[in-house]
Amino acid sequence: MRKKCVGCATVFALCFSLLVTNGESRAASTSVRVTLPDFEVSLNGHKVDNQHREYPLLVYKDITYFPMTWYDSRLLGLEAKWSPENGLYIAQGQVSSSYVSHNTDRQNAASYSVEVPASAITINGKLVDNSKEPYPLLSFQDVTYFPLTWRFAHDEFNWDYRWDDAKGLNIQSHNPQILTPYLPTFAGENDVAFYKGYYYFAETAGNTNQVYRAPVLNQSEKELVYSYDFLGVEPPRKTVHFRILDNELWFSYFIGSNLMGSNVYVKVNDDGKGEMELQKGGYTDFKKTPYGILIIGLGPNDWEDNLSLAASGQKNQQGKAVGNPNLLYGRHVDRSNSSFIVDGIGNGNSAEVIGDDVYIMASTNNHSNGYSDLNKIYKINLKTNDTKKIVNSEVSHFRILGDKLYYVKDTDNALYSSAFDGTGERKLSEHVVSWFDGIDSNVYYTTAVGEEKYLLYKVNPDGEDLPVLQERLDGVRLLNGKLVCLLEEKEDYGALVLDGSGHLVLAVSDSISHLLTSDEAILFTTSGNSTIKVIR
Repeated sequence: MRKKCVGCATVFALCFSLLVTNGESRAASTSVRVTLPDFEVSLNGHKVDNQHREYPLLVYKDITYFPMTWYDSRLLGLEAKWSPENGLYIAQGQVSSSYVSHNTDRQNAASYSVEVPASAITINGKLVDNSKEPYPLLSFQDVTYFPLTWRFAHDEFNWDYRWDDAKGLNIQSHNPQILTPYLPTFAGENDVAFYKGYYYFAETAGNTNQVYRAPVLNQSEKELVYSYDFLGVEPPRKTVHFRILDNELWFSYFIGSNLMGSNVYVKVNDDGKGEMELQKGGYTDFKKTPYGILIIGLGPNDWEDNLSLAASGQKNQQGKAVGNPNLLYGRHVDRSNSSFIVDGIGNGNSAEVIGDDVYIMASTNNHSNGYSDLNKIYKINLKTNDTKKIVNSEVSHFRILGDKLYYVKDTDNALYSSAFDGTGERKLSEHVVSWFDGIDSNVYYTTAVGEEKYLLYKVNPDGEDLPVLQERLDGVRLLNGKLVCLLEEKEDYGALVLDGSGHLVLAVSDSISHLLTSDEAILFTTSGNSTIKVIR
């Protein structure tokens, strides 16, 4: 859990004392008696255990009071801020949090004495004099408590506010909810995907891996998608990797030893069954084309003819070699002390397919003499096999966004763009680029500002590139039309979700360790464990 549970709540309580003028004293606050609810309370569907909660809900004058801890407030879409100039400010915000129970081993008393701070506060921009409120804010255990009256809960915050004699009080807010899917505990030990209303996950039984799916509306009803046995040396490799390609769900796994093993690629059909499309020896990447599957060999022995085209649905097929046989495709090559180091596919972009054409990074393979003419972008026509160099500069990685090529040059690590034929090159970034991508005609990039920390910028073709966020990031990923920015641990939130214009859509309290494959939700694991969470 992040550090906010108690810290900000304590600040709120201190805020009230600071808001009292010099002519007043703490004696201006009064004390009242409150009780614990003798009925059930649910917050966004989470049943509250008030008997053992460190910050239980309270009842004063027949009104239920809600604790403004960091997580509780953001669970219901509220932000609370304080400043010496403006005092305490509570408002709806674009925020969300997982439910945190705050449970302890001790049982709470039936009633407590709490303070009524004599202070003014602002709620959704409206000044409230707490000393004149019939249901004032309260302070208990250094936490500010908020009255769940119709005026505030419904009129100000637009919550659904329901009372039922059997089910008690139910509060439902309308901010995006962070939920924990009811998946088996082992699911988080492997990769997980969310696709077309189903969760996909793997279960290992002995030397067999079984890939299942479970509908989001009935997650206990799992269905077998695919099964395979481990082969090769011990320990067996049981990791499954999901990804979505051209709106289709695929997964891959590796079988065998490091030198003699192979990658297997499986497509999930419309009926929810996995069908093996390709098994290729060594480490590979692949792209779908109108003529079959383009295979890019990335293993240590793939130094010659490492680009081939294979029909789908066939095992161990080498495919037909495409492109120039004297080129090494899909990798980045560095010079180091007169030798060459092959880095791999570079930022996960080994190739881009546009119609009959493949755009791919390649270096001339001089076989026994090493490499030359490094890391250029080529275009290969799959119909004619015509191979043409498009960008004559050394690049580290590239993308096709809209009708342009975007690439980072090795010489200055800056971002450039050009037409598909390499003409009209233009430098775009003012900073060294670590990552880039495009959304809604806007291009974003990160630049390193320390060890594995980054700032996010938006390309401004007509002026200075300004940072989109002030916070330092652990990384950024484009997911379902949104930028998901993972913040470093010391920041207030775990992640910020931005739209294509760079505007905030949602601030997520949870600390995110990994973003998982999904087609319409944000699926992730939390830092420090393998718990799966989803924001829909």
